[in-house]
Amino acid sequence: MNETVKTIIPVERISVSVEGMTCASCVRRVEVAAGKVPGVVASSVNFATKKLTVEPGAGFSAKMLAAAVKKIGYEVAPQTMTLMAHGLKGAEDAVRLKAVLEAAPTTVNVEVDAQSGAVTIESMGGARQREVLGETARLAGFALKAPGAAGHDHAGHEHSHHAGDEASLKRDVVLAAIFTAPLFVLEMGGHLYAPMHHWLTGVIETQTLYYVYFALATVVIFGPGWRFLKSGFPALAHGAPEMNSLVALGVSAAYLYSLVTTFAPGLLPANARHVYYEAATVIVTLILIGRLLEARASGKTGDAIRKLASLQAKTARVERGGQTLDIAPEEVVVGDIIIIRPGERLAVDGEVVEGASYIDESMISGEPVPVQKTVGAHVTGGTINGNGTLKFRATKVGADTMLAQIIALVEQAQGAKLPIQLLVDRVTALFVPVVIGVAVLTFLVWAIFGPEPAYTYALINAVAVLIIACPCAMGLATPTSIMVSTGRAAELGVLFRKGEALQALRSAAVVVVDKTGTVTKGRPELTDLLVAEGFERHEVLRLVAAVESRSEHPIAEAILRAARAEEPLPNPSPQGGGANPAAPLGNRMGDLPHGLSPLVGEMPGRAEGVFAPSITNFQSITGYGISATVDGHKVDVGADRFMVKLGLSIAAFADTAQKLGDEGKTPLYAAIDGQLAAVIAVADPLKPSSVHAIKALKSMGIEVAMVTGDNARTAKAIARQVGIEKVVAEVLPEGKVRAIHDLRNGGKILAFVGDGINDAPALAEADIGIAIGTGTDVAIESADVVLVGGDLLGVVHAIEMSRATMRNIRQNLFWAFGYNVALIPVAAGALYPAFGIMLSPMVGAGAMALSSIFVLGNALRLKTTKVST
Repeated sequence: MNETVKTIIPVERISVSVEGMTCASCVRRVEVAAGKVPGVVASSVNFATKKLTVEPGAGFSAKMLAAAVKKIGYEVAPQTMTLMAHGLKGAEDAVRLKAVLEAAPTTVNVEVDAQSGAVTIESMGGARQREVLGETARLAGFALKAPGAAGHDHAGHEHSHHAGDEASLKRDVVLAAIFTAPLFVLEMGGHLYAPMHHWLTGVIETQTLYYVYFALATVVIFGPGWRFLKSGFPALAHGAPEMNSLVALGVSAAYLYSLVTTFAPGLLPANARHVYYEAATVIVTLILIGRLLEARASGKTGDAIRKLASLQAKTARVERGGQTLDIAPEEVVVGDIIIIRPGERLAVDGEVVEGASYIDESMISGEPVPVQKTVGAHVTGGTINGNGTLKFRATKVGADTMLAQIIALVEQAQGAKLPIQLLVDRVTALFVPVVIGVAVLTFLVWAIFGPEPAYTYALINAVAVLIIACPCAMGLATPTSIMVSTGRAAELGVLFRKGEALQALRSAAVVVVDKTGTVTKGRPELTDLLVAEGFERHEVLRLVAAVESRSEHPIAEAILRAARAEEPLPNPSPQGGGANPAAPLGNRMGDLPHGLSPLVGEMPGRAEGVFAPSITNFQSITGYGISATVDGHKVDVGADRFMVKLGLSIAAFADTAQKLGDEGKTPLYAAIDGQLAAVIAVADPLKPSSVHAIKALKSMGIEVAMVTGDNARTAKAIARQVGIEKVVAEVLPEGKVRAIHDLRNGGKILAFVGDGINDAPALAEADIGIAIGTGTDVAIESADVVLVGGDLLGVVHAIEMSRATMRNIRQNLFWAFGYNVALIPVAAGALYPAFGIMLSPMVGAGAMALSSIFVLGNALRLKTTKVST
């Protein structure tokens, strides 16, 4: 293999669709075959998504994996992308480019057209394959680019592939029904209505009817029914029978028995010369109808991915070399300047460099209120621009964008295997061989001990056992519930990164939360400004903000934002737009809901214009405060000890400062020209939903605790406001790990909620780590669950979805196993001695088809799961 290719292509977990899988036994066969391929470290198959996921290692080859899967009777369906190669000078270059690309471990096949430059690549790689293969070509001296603005739509490819399967099933159902209907009417009509039988046999000889039946049945079995035979018998020959094997055996037994009756009746006793063509054809038709309904229901389980994919922009308008070009989003590179007009969808993530507008970010936050964006603000791909025009610089493109990360995480979660699935897999691995054994035993028992015609009864009951058994329902029970629930969770802003978390959260007994950025907003705000007699509040705020404009402390930012809210700064962007003025600040800023509008926080700059016409003699005294001369006034801002150091008495504000501190706020003092002028309070306010979320967790019987590195006084004040009794404060990251260990209280399942960066050790230590989404990075490695919107209510939603999912899976498994345990004995004739009841193979086919549909329908109920609001 080309060594350059091996070093530049990062081979991550690979997922690829597999065609031909029909039951849980197929899953096991594909997993085993894939696991034996050199370079495959681990393999797993999700029956609901029909996808094989492998963890590749050294020496991995997608071609070898595809060949191994094909050898056991299945086909991989790699992603196909068509790109244009620039730099080809002839056939020799085309051959060289083909060799370079085919050397990539994830490439299955490459075709290069030397004339047009079109390059068609079949690959098992993930979302990054376009860029890494493009880099491979670049190193070889070529450039690969998208052929047009539309680019490659992975979700669209998956959807069209599924639609193709559904269309094929529909054609087979129609064809089977056309030929089965007259056969069923001719054969069963006589049994149901005696005069019809007499009329029919009077017009057409019985042997002639058998020939007609044979012709009709042959078309059905070797036409639409061929899909069962072509995979069922090879699987049987390999010693790994599956669902199609059961159908193939049952249908073939009925068909062959009928052939003997038709063409060699002398081989059978006179009382056993019956034909079962109608049974064979009805079985094929009913199972095909069941597969079609199953495919339609299964298609709905992937709605979440398609909805997310539909948020992707189709084109991006970039400025390059003085020109404005419309290109595919995949062609955007970091640093490109992109122009967004009113109503357009953003193609990638970036930072605004020009203009002002409001953007609908409901896909991230779930909130329908547009968010103002001005110069310096971050924007996210997939969101929709409002009425303004923006220019922004691309900071994350391709698979690194927030939307791409979310789609990747949802796909990963939908393909996950829960611990409960391991038990199901072990049972289903034995299921088909056991059913075949039961069918053989049924035939022998009826043939030896049954009433005459014994062989007829033996055949009917053996075929009924083969047909009614349904490993499909058992295979679908868990993965379909996972697919639907993770999609619903994604709509709620909850991303399950690991399947184990989806199962474990149901049993969470303790939820431990960090304070800053989890319970609180994580950004200080000015909440109180109380001025002494003789000072004017607006002027005090102006002078204090001017001094703070020279500081980099978060408290300074809070004071500046408040000052801008009262008297907005000019926006230095070329568009000249500014933030909307907020209501004037009163003595108690917390009483003014519009005084701290989040839009103010987007304002650029620090103290331009009105804040600082003249600032001199600035000093920052560590541990005390800051001071400067503003417009000729000496201004000092800092802690109480700073005022004492300056020789000023703070007695007039002592009680007020104490009260503010007890509320979890940080009191500061301001002195102007040597006189105490004001007490200022800054706090990290609660998120709007924190109180409701904590209350909801408690109502679910979950113990809630807070662990934070903040000081105990502030932590306890915040805890009191949200209703948390247990607080561990003033701990470093390693101290949080010890606190989690102590809070488990003897083995309770514990979930920790943090920001995913500072809390990485605690997230890893907890049984379930839940990370608050940090800006645009949702692929937080240390977390099991990520809350995209950063809302603590997401924890409640995650637990509710976990409980609903596990409840749904238990219902599916109960039905799937209960169905087989109850009906296989009935099909074998267990009720005949006592009640004279025998189950027709045709009834068995209908019941088998409905079993899978029931499981899918039950799983789809998770799409409407109600959660706390």
